[in-house]
Amino acid sequence: MSKHTISILVNDQPGVLQRVSGLFGRRGFNIESITVGASEESGLSRMVIVTTGDDRTIEQVQKQLYKLIDVIKVIDISSNPMVARELGLIKINAEPAARPEVLGIVETFRAAVVDIGPNTLIVQVVGDTDKIDAMVELLKPYGIRELSRTGVTALARGSR
Repeated sequence: MSKHTISILVNDQPGVLQRVSGLFGRRGFNIESITVGASEESGLSRMVIVTTGDDRTIEQVQKQLYKLIDVIKVIDISSNPMVARELGLIKINAEPAARPEVLGIVETFRAAVVDIGPNTLIVQVVGDTDKIDAMVELLKPYGIRELSRTGVTALARGSR
């Protein structure tokens, strides 16, 4: 079982997300992350789904996806070089005395403080999933009040 990142080009129509995610659920697959947004073509959206499975099973899922009426193209981009990113917003407890230490962590991760409250900071970090996970772990001792992650979005490298 390995992690797969599947890019799906779909018609921008109501109910498409439900049909695609339902297909995964009926097959007993867990969707680790899903992102959907506008694509380079008007009227089409790109879904990026991260799931786990063996190659044969993922191939079957791809074939089933093509049977859905609004699916245009399905590619397992994890089998080729790709660029994958995730965004995390992390609200932490940060008394003024602790802020220099927190800012050191933020700088190390090339992250940014996007909001400062009397006793909190909101940190924005962009990178691969491991980078977000590592930053969350380092910020836990300060007390994470809220955490929001976008899920992975990805594109194949080069001219593919």
